[in-house]
Amino acid sequence: MGLLDKIRGEFVDIVEWIDDTRHTLVWRFPRFHNQIKNGAQLIVRPGQIAIFVHRGKLGDVFQPGNYELKADNLPILSTLQGWKFGFDSPFKSEVYFVSTRQVTDLKWGTPNPVMLRDPDFGPIRLRAFGAYALKATDPKALLKELVGTDGVFEADEIGELMRAIIVTAFSEVLAKSKVAALDLAMRYRDLSEEVRKAVIEKVDEEYGLDVPQLLIVNISFPEEVERALDTRSSMGVIGDMQRYQQYQMGTAMTAAAANPSGGGASEGVGLGMGFAMASQMAQGMGQSFAPPLPGASQWHFAENGRPIGPVTLPQLAEFVASGRVNAETLVWSGGLSAWTAAAQVPQLASLFTAAAPPPLPAR
Repeated sequence: MGLLDKIRGEFVDIVEWIDDTRHTLVWRFPRFHNQIKNGAQLIVRPGQIAIFVHRGKLGDVFQPGNYELKADNLPILSTLQGWKFGFDSPFKSEVYFVSTRQVTDLKWGTPNPVMLRDPDFGPIRLRAFGAYALKATDPKALLKELVGTDGVFEADEIGELMRAIIVTAFSEVLAKSKVAALDLAMRYRDLSEEVRKAVIEKVDEEYGLDVPQLLIVNISFPEEVERALDTRSSMGVIGDMQRYQQYQMGTAMTAAAANPSGGGASEGVGLGMGFAMASQMAQGMGQSFAPPLPGASQWHFAENGRPIGPVTLPQLAEFVASGRVNAETLVWSGGLSAWTAAAQVPQLASLFTAAAPPPLPAR
């Protein structure tokens, strides 16, 4: 090997891209004055495509492999350069490496709520977010429409455009599906695929891109609607609202009884709650007390530690006759200062006095 051949061999260029990023779509090989020597080695690694550009015109495209750059494997560039019989000197050209692997973990979301006419709630606003993957499939279209002369083109640079396209496709698919808002969760997979196909139709031929994956992670209601749904769900879980109120009042009475420091005020509150609870419990057990006539006295009596009433005096007399109320039963009415045994109340004392039989007629 001569000295000239040795020098030429030492100066043979290696054109390659060692990608240490995860979001770079296009990278331009840096050359001084864009000069590449004859016989340079071009290394295109898996997941890459190399494309030559001469004076703004797209040239030869190389798939993954190892190439020695000569006139015979640069037919388009040879035509653009005017090489008729090969070349021996450096030539000017830009070399762009395009990543063909998937760029993952890209996010999308609705910056503003999407309006939807729902069969259950009527007009409603929905928000959504998710993730998608991006992949370059047509390097020439990508360079022509998006990259231009950019030396490094990241996926983030097209992020705003992709999010706008995805949100538009999502809104269209959601409107056409006519799925009730409460049933959307079970349709995430189908809706995601429909949105992905709609997005591909807008970016494949025009920008040379593919969307291998697109996922809808969540579709949410506005906060006020979520609160209303929570209330509605709680009522459904509670079921019998009347029994739930009885339980709540019973719990409050227990708490009041356990807090004797409250004094007379807490006793009055507990007594009032007891009256209300007794009335509701009586209704729950199928017993109902007719409201007293205007001007009629109202009575309450204690039973199993709970006040029952209000009842009228004739009704109370019936309870005495049936044995439900006896002389020791505590009763209360508006004219009494405290709960008192029934036999000690003048208005009720006659109910517990046995009537003497009339004298026998004389013979």
